[in-house]
Amino acid sequence: MVLALVAGLVIAVVTALLAMRAGAAEASKQARRAIDEARAEAAAQVKAAQLEAATAVRELETAARTEALDQRTAADEALAADEQRVAKREDAFARRQAESTGTEDAIEQREAALDGTHREVQSRRDRASGIENDAKRKLQQLRGELEMRAGVKAAELVEQMSRGWLEEARARAAQQVRAIDQTAADPAHDREAQRVMEIAATRYHHHYLTERAQNFLRIGPDLVGILLDNGGVLHQAIQTVAGVQLLVSDEKDAIRLDGLDGVGKEFVRRAFNRLIKKQESLEDARKDPEGWAGRGREVLNQEIRSLGKRAFQVLGIPKAHPEIVELVGALNFRTSYTQNQWWHAVESSYLCGMMAAELGLDEKLARRATLMHDIGKALTHKIEGSHAVIGADIARRVGESELVANAIGAHHADEPCNSVYAYLVAASDAMSGARPGARRELAEGFTAKVEDLERIGAARRGVAHAHAVHGGRELRVYVREREVDDLTVVEMSSEIAAQISEEMTFPGQIKVTVIRAFEATATAN
Repeated sequence: MVLALVAGLVIAVVTALLAMRAGAAEASKQARRAIDEARAEAAAQVKAAQLEAATAVRELETAARTEALDQRTAADEALAADEQRVAKREDAFARRQAESTGTEDAIEQREAALDGTHREVQSRRDRASGIENDAKRKLQQLRGELEMRAGVKAAELVEQMSRGWLEEARARAAQQVRAIDQTAADPAHDREAQRVMEIAATRYHHHYLTERAQNFLRIGPDLVGILLDNGGVLHQAIQTVAGVQLLVSDEKDAIRLDGLDGVGKEFVRRAFNRLIKKQESLEDARKDPEGWAGRGREVLNQEIRSLGKRAFQVLGIPKAHPEIVELVGALNFRTSYTQNQWWHAVESSYLCGMMAAELGLDEKLARRATLMHDIGKALTHKIEGSHAVIGADIARRVGESELVANAIGAHHADEPCNSVYAYLVAASDAMSGARPGARRELAEGFTAKVEDLERIGAARRGVAHAHAVHGGRELRVYVREREVDDLTVVEMSSEIAAQISEEMTFPGQIKVTVIRAFEATATAN
């Protein structure tokens, strides 16, 4: 029984092993078949890839050959074009070479001719040099012979002749000076000068208004408060741009302008006028005080330049350097004894031009010199010295002619006159300033002027009393007859006039009259 069971088990095991071997053999066959199929498929794909690669290579080779053929064709065409250009250039070069050869031949011929000319010129120079040397020798021989016969050297003779000519010239000059001095007091000259001045004065007419420089501005407490807000920023901005001081009154309702710059004062007056009339201007001033003030000053500067150009245009003379044009325009905001200096310059220029035309001189040159004669007044608040000297220095610095510069500097006798134009400028300046109604003095200034005149007149020995008459245009000095003789009277009038000119500033002229009279008194009973 047991044996049978064991035998069955052995048979079962053997059968299972055989079955497993048979399955493994079948699986191996299937695996081999799959491998073979994969190999076959891979071989097919490789073959297809090879065929495709060969096709691509053939296509690339064909494209490369086509491109190379195209490039070769283009290169051949370019080469042919280059060959044509080279051929043309060679032909041109050959022609130019032929022309150059001809030119060189002509140059060589000209050089040969020029060499011959040089040799001939040199030969003539040598002959001329020999002749000149012979002439010098003969001249020296003749000079020596003449010096020997005359008994004096040539240099000494030249010096004697020069001395004689110089003395003769000095004598003629002295004679002319004496003749001028003798005829200077000729009434005919005075009548001719008065005639020319009367012609110019009657031909020029213009209406003028006497100007008053307003230095005290009553602007109200509200505007003064705005001016002093935020630590006085707006006050400082206006003061800085204007160049003048703004002094607030004790009542805080007005300001006083303290300074000598007329343009700065005009800027301040216009600035407050804008603040009063335009609310938007007041807001701009609060937001940006410095910018607002700067823009206002630039507007005024543009007007000044426009006024300067206008003066040259109305007088019909060429414009000057921009610096002079601006100074001429600034004269509109400068007054002298209430006379507007821009109008004074234009009026004087017209008068001077008419006098120059009457005398046969250059009318435009006379007008040009006169228009600039007071430009120094626009800078007297910045530069020390006479306005005439300042103006002359500026004119010379910017390239004006010496005639113009001298006329500017000499119109108040700060430098000697070197032309007739200087005298005409001084005359026209005096005519414009001294005409009736042109200038006036303030009451306090007039009182001080009269007091100064009488003080200067009474300070001399032998003076009984002195009186200023005709509105301060004449000083009459009465002297005691027993203490002052006639010669002293003449000297005294000159000394008093010189002292007045040196110590006082006044428009026009002041006449000094010294009176010496003998008085006899008797009493009838």
